[in-house]
Amino acid sequence: MSAKLLRGRVLSFRSRPQARDDHASYLFEENGAVLVENGRISACGGYDEVRLASPMGVEVIDHRPLLLMAGFIDPHIHFPQMQVTASYAANLLEWLNTYTFVEEQKFADAAHAARFAKLFFDELLRQGTTTAAAYCSVHKGSADAFFTEATRRNLLMVGGKVMMDRNAPEALTDTAQSGYDDTKAVISDWHGKDRNHVAITPRFAITSSPAQLEAAGALAREHPDLLIQTHLSENNAEIAYTMELYPQAQDYTDIYARYGLLTRKMLLGHAIHLSDREMDAIAEAGSVAVHCPTSNLFLGSGLFDLRRIKEHGVRTAIATDIGGGSSYSMLRTLDEAYKIQQLRNNRLPPLETFWQATRGNAEALGLSNRIGTLEPGTDADIIALDTRATPAMRIRLETVKTLEEELFVLQTMGDDRSVRHVYIAGKIVTA
Repeated sequence: MSAKLLRGRVLSFRSRPQARDDHASYLFEENGAVLVENGRISACGGYDEVRLASPMGVEVIDHRPLLLMAGFIDPHIHFPQMQVTASYAANLLEWLNTYTFVEEQKFADAAHAARFAKLFFDELLRQGTTTAAAYCSVHKGSADAFFTEATRRNLLMVGGKVMMDRNAPEALTDTAQSGYDDTKAVISDWHGKDRNHVAITPRFAITSSPAQLEAAGALAREHPDLLIQTHLSENNAEIAYTMELYPQAQDYTDIYARYGLLTRKMLLGHAIHLSDREMDAIAEAGSVAVHCPTSNLFLGSGLFDLRRIKEHGVRTAIATDIGGGSSYSMLRTLDEAYKIQQLRNNRLPPLETFWQATRGNAEALGLSNRIGTLEPGTDADIIALDTRATPAMRIRLETVKTLEEELFVLQTMGDDRSVRHVYIAGKIVTA
């Protein structure tokens, strides 16, 4: 692949901003550039400096005045739930039983799974999401469809065959043994091949028997490099039912700990209603609490307590949770996260939210050496954002004076219309 020099306003995060004026936490160049060679970033910084370091005859692509950033990362999303989004239900358990479990049964059909794999990645890329950690359905074929399409597009994706052996329709359950065997097969077929990453995926304690969680724990011991993804403490009724099923556990978090799943590789979707003991246990293990703001609001599950989570030293991520979530857009997700923190009397700076959606989520996945920044040596998954994408945004930008103000307008008023270009491993895929 020939070299490309992408010119634009460049933003890349080095660390989580600790204050609104924490300039050391990020790189911002008003007249910046990113040099891409062989699918990776070779240099990033001021245009003049990067231009001088570029090979002779490099192709210059001028994206000014767009904002060049690492692609967004969505660390909790459900591949089979595109047609579940915006389903009318009173709460989580009603939503699962009335809509979600019905829809996911369709993914036993290979043609259906293949069709939706294409639609799923089309939508992610349209929104500027270049990596996601996805739940497939209980069927191994759904994971095969997911990774087949990701491979065809050269995407860096994380996915897992859901393990669930009880409290779901018979057509949507496996067994402890078959869930283990199918996951082993998905790992063998896909993990580490091209840009694919497999995650061990017990849906949640309600739909996994003790035998199945034991099998998931065995997989985690056998494959310690793999991510583990599940759900935790999303809804009060869910928590009560879970504790009925696991009365020997101290609390919901303790269930996963008992089976060896609470590790630094674990992504805990939602994690809203947590005791101090649970937060301390999650922090000690290094597991990640994944905030899903549009889903939590849509299903009335609760308000994520980011301040308290951080005080306990828990690592965090932020995600759309399609189809419980109501938008594929990480910009819309950041906007709802801000509003939730307002209701918690916790002012959330836009620099921190954009760090979370890029480098922060990459760190949560253990992939910040590959994605989430524009640092040299990382994969060239890059988006070009337009902060003047709509008439209303252009009017508002007339009075904006700082990067922080601009990012806040982008997350508050922006959506897919703000995503002008997407590069995957240096190749433009939306223009």
